[in-house]
Amino acid sequence: MSPIETGLFSPRYAALPPIFYRVVAPQPLDAPHWAAISPDCAQLLGLNPATDFNDASLAVLAGQRPPAAHPALATAYSGHQFGVWAGQLGDGRALLLGERQGRDGQRYEVQIKGGGLTPFSRMGDGRAVLRSSIREFLCSEAMAGLGIPTSRALALVASRTPVQRESWETAAVVTRVAPSFVRFGMFEHFCHGNRPDALRQLADHVIAAHFAHCRDAPQPYLAWFTEVIAASARLAADWQAVGFCHGVLNTDNMSILGLTLDYGPFGFLDGFDPEHICNHSDHHGRYSYRRQPYIVQWNLQRLAAALWPLIREPELLAALEGYQAAYEAALAERMRAKLGLLAWRDSDWGLLTDLLDVMAEARADYTLTWRRLCAVRADGGDPLGVRDLFIDRAAFDAWRARYAARLREDGQDDDVRASAMRAVNPAYVLRNHLAEQAIQAAQQGDYQPIERLRAALADPYREHPANAELAALPPDWAQTLSVSCSS
Repeated sequence: MSPIETGLFSPRYAALPPIFYRVVAPQPLDAPHWAAISPDCAQLLGLNPATDFNDASLAVLAGQRPPAAHPALATAYSGHQFGVWAGQLGDGRALLLGERQGRDGQRYEVQIKGGGLTPFSRMGDGRAVLRSSIREFLCSEAMAGLGIPTSRALALVASRTPVQRESWETAAVVTRVAPSFVRFGMFEHFCHGNRPDALRQLADHVIAAHFAHCRDAPQPYLAWFTEVIAASARLAADWQAVGFCHGVLNTDNMSILGLTLDYGPFGFLDGFDPEHICNHSDHHGRYSYRRQPYIVQWNLQRLAAALWPLIREPELLAALEGYQAAYEAALAERMRAKLGLLAWRDSDWGLLTDLLDVMAEARADYTLTWRRLCAVRADGGDPLGVRDLFIDRAAFDAWRARYAARLREDGQDDDVRASAMRAVNPAYVLRNHLAEQAIQAAQQGDYQPIERLRAALADPYREHPANAELAALPPDWAQTLSVSCSS
């Protein structure tokens, strides 16, 4: 067995009846080779990054041979895509290899994405291209570095296997890791399929595996659903605070654990635009940055509709009413920290909104604005020149005067506050042009830029002098980059 397989055991999901999945043999890649490894994710799984990623491990993660102990599984699910019921979907290119126990005592599912055809592939080829696999690998680990709940990426395997998209590209496989890949769409699948027995089995599985404390509640299913709402609200607040756009928030891409799941046409804000659409397949702006929290709520409503055989309608509706308050509370806490305030006041919403309005008017860079704001002092001093990011400097100066007055009310030491703010306002995020540069290098056989970027993104709140350009304003050519559902 390979070191990857050591301790890899049958996933708990496999204990469910066959209606929940299909057994699938991975399709091997041609001439597979390591393109990237996440040492942080490896260590989480009790793997040694220096020794455990050998040829035997490569063979498993490249689909050249299945795990020794049990078959790989493709899970079944359905979902709403762009607000429209899409029917059966399922893992069209992802295969669940098994579970490992992490060093934290938690069990993690290990999944390869791009492992070949499954019964759910529909018109697809079951493959993932190198381009999109690099983006998923980097963003998974970047979100972990930011402290935002997410699936992880253990490794990236490249190959010579040809894949046709808009042009001919090469196939790759990214190994994904999460406590569970159960999605909202799995519950929709069995509800719309008129299988209340399977719906109940799935809910019982999720509660037993991940919400065991809910079993002692007077209404276990309601207690569990309430926690899903709260976790989803916190996740939406996390995204908005850091300027992350998911891009394709279909119900089949929503995690039941409140994890960021399925990285496709995502993007981080450069110049601030609340109406920013990162997915160029999203022609109507359904998944714009501003609308994300509302779409999360809409998706929860679809989940609630799927759970009606388990929870009475009045209680479902009452639970859903808690989403907005949970989201606003989570967002207030994150923005309080980003502004460096000791406590959040209702009046601080106005201070925040006015800053965002000035940023939007100037298309000020989202990440740089917040990072430079860390240095603003209670006397109004601006040593990093955050005002230089604004066209209407008089408007920013007026806001800064209000902000400085608010800081004086708190009475914090400037240096103490600045240190706390730098711990929540990152210097580095995965900007599209940085990902594109790593992709272009990898397509020429140079994988070092992936590792350099991964290392910086794993520690995004501490500035790295050697990586100053990774925190700089994006170049002009970055404005022409676009990503879509095929990215």
